[in-house]
Amino acid sequence: MSESPTEGTATDASTERAAEETPGDDEERSEIVLEVENLRKEFGALVAADDATFDVERGTITGLIGPNGAGKSTIFNLISGFYEPDAGTVRLNGDDVTGIEPYKIANKGLIRTFQTPRKLEGMTVREAMLIGPQRQPGESFHKLFTAPGAVGERERANMADVERILEEFEIDHLARQPATDISGGQMKLVELARAMLAEPEILLLDEPVAGVNPTLANKLADQIRRLHEQGTTFLLIEHDMSFIMSLADPIVVLDQGSVLMEGTPGEVRTDERVADAYLGGGGV
Repeated sequence: MSESPTEGTATDASTERAAEETPGDDEERSEIVLEVENLRKEFGALVAADDATFDVERGTITGLIGPNGAGKSTIFNLISGFYEPDAGTVRLNGDDVTGIEPYKIANKGLIRTFQTPRKLEGMTVREAMLIGPQRQPGESFHKLFTAPGAVGERERANMADVERILEEFEIDHLARQPATDISGGQMKLVELARAMLAEPEILLLDEPVAGVNPTLANKLADQIRRLHEQGTTFLLIEHDMSFIMSLADPIVVLDQGSVLMEGTPGEVRTDERVADAYLGGGGV
């Protein structure tokens, strides 16, 4: 997919989410971040999502796997608002976000990446990072004149966040490189780093190591583990079974748009239904 990800706001979105919470929210939000219930999407005669139902618990790296055509990318597009479902419900922290615009879902804390990050022409890596935060006051022509101090303060804060995250991801040496000159694997690191500017409640990664060399794939895995240890919740699509089995627990297996089973990596590897659906009986 070549679409550009819709990112959430870093400071504003997290502040807005915090302001909306009540004292009882922490207990209610402590376990389930994302609920997918009976999600259905048809494209003519093709049923791409067939009453798919699963949850993502806070603090997990949840894997979403299945053979080609199983409906993984469709599910991601339905969850993140790029497709409108024919039926079913998506809830984020208990709030119904079914079919609302992607940027509104992002502002509620669900951020996603795409299989193929878009390289931004005419921008350095640092500048590409700076487009991540949404609802920046400098985007308003009116506020450029009525609140120049607030605009400048936000831009300085955004720049400080970008420099910090680039350093944390060990890609600060790329900051001045044209975004079109870095490798696909480096771009995926940049995309993951940019997503963290939104301080996501849950981060959806769509094939983060597809087409990435083993060295950068290992670096991406290390960064995902680091972010997970810091509290980020992930939902992850990946065809590289060794990669996803080493990171994810639990794993949700899709087949023909439906959830076939959910379990630990060990349970998935030894489930005969998964072997039959995924590799024609050859094992996982």
